[in-house]
Amino acid sequence: MAKFSCPDCEFVYDEALGFEREGYASGTLFADLPEDFACPFCYVRDKDEFIALDDSD
Repeated sequence: MAKFSCPDCEFVYDEALGFEREGYASGTLFADLPEDFACPFCYVRDKDEFIALDDSD
């Protein structure tokens, strides 16, 4: 499972955890998030602006 970071506020979407508050169950792949997904913390960055983190992050 991968992790993706918002470049503005550093919110991390972890596929293993999902984000229940927004309705994304654990195991939800980042690729499966809606195209209009925006950072749930800062609302500044869109899905295509998130940065994939490597395994060491």
